[in-house]
Amino acid sequence: MNNFDAFRPLQQEVSGWRQYLHQKPELEFQVHNTARFVAEKLASFGINHVDTGIAETGVVALIQGKGGDGPTIGLRADMDALPMLEASGKPWSSKVPGKMHACGHDGHTAMLLGAAKYLADTRDFRGTVALIFQPAEENGPGGETGGQRMVREGVMDRFGISRVFGIHNMPGIDIGKFAIRSGALMASQDDFDLLVKGRGGHAAMPHHTVDPVVIAAQIVLGLQALVTRSTDARQPFVISVTRLIAGEAYNVIPEQVSMAGTVRTLAPELRDFAEKQIPAVARAIAVGFGADIEFSYSRSVPVTVNWPEETALALGAARRLVGNENVDHNTPALMIGEDFAYLSEARAGALILIGNGPTAALHNPSYDFCDDALPYGIGYWVNLVEATLAAS
Repeated sequence: MNNFDAFRPLQQEVSGWRQYLHQKPELEFQVHNTARFVAEKLASFGINHVDTGIAETGVVALIQGKGGDGPTIGLRADMDALPMLEASGKPWSSKVPGKMHACGHDGHTAMLLGAAKYLADTRDFRGTVALIFQPAEENGPGGETGGQRMVREGVMDRFGISRVFGIHNMPGIDIGKFAIRSGALMASQDDFDLLVKGRGGHAAMPHHTVDPVVIAAQIVLGLQALVTRSTDARQPFVISVTRLIAGEAYNVIPEQVSMAGTVRTLAPELRDFAEKQIPAVARAIAVGFGADIEFSYSRSVPVTVNWPEETALALGAARRLVGNENVDHNTPALMIGEDFAYLSEARAGALILIGNGPTAALHNPSYDFCDDALPYGIGYWVNLVEATLAAS
């Protein structure tokens, strides 16, 4: 089994790939240059089964081991960036204004490419590795994500994938360390839009209006009582109002206020609760003041669940690479969403977190993937493949 030192020689080359991708971020399903770069690299490694155009711009490549027939496991990396202006100040900062790799998908793609190069050369396993390069992990509210579409288009059946694994970097975890847990690792993500419909008028005479701004403020506070007083405190549950758009003049009370927000939970039944109770609370508050609401609720990614056996395989691969003391086997669940959830719904799977060091947080304008993490990610993938698809 390979230890970390076997993957150090790849770091400089893979860092160059990562920094190239970082400078050319692309959004959602429109990751054409990234997909082309990935496909060309895979072909240059001698991988002759490379399928493109899956879920518009997704890429899947197959590497057969020299140990003979066996199962096929999927390794997934996401490729898309975020609609943000970069402020990292790095020499390889985004060259595309308003777009940046603020979640490290450039690093995820580079790590899987590095592992692909190593595995294509050694092929010290039995069966097949399916390398899944996925677009649109960061797709917007209400939109189909890349993982969801790849599953819908039958990627698991088409390539005979029996298990699937993913990796995500995490600022705050030291470089060279990993974290995972069996069961729910990341929360579901739902989004809502809420329109408060009042009656506008002169700001100096609010008694002649039904002020939707005041009503919206009451709704924001009222929704927090659903979390603190209407659900079990032992069940993680978040309702965040993240957008509130009202009038434009100092002296005009507007007709309406537009609100939007997100719901996160590790308990699927709380998604049903939120969809029912958020509009009930909002409407009760609005009607009490003489207003009304319009409401829509959009379910996005489900809870990301790590399967027990696949979690054990992931743990073993990480421990062989960096030692028991550098792998947290029971890390706290996170309230962020991840569309790997769709893949691990379709097949048994596990997502592991890899340390990105003391960098800026994910989705922060100053964030950058740490290239020192690359050989650890490559080593994890190789150890996972060689253990899961042991040739002997």
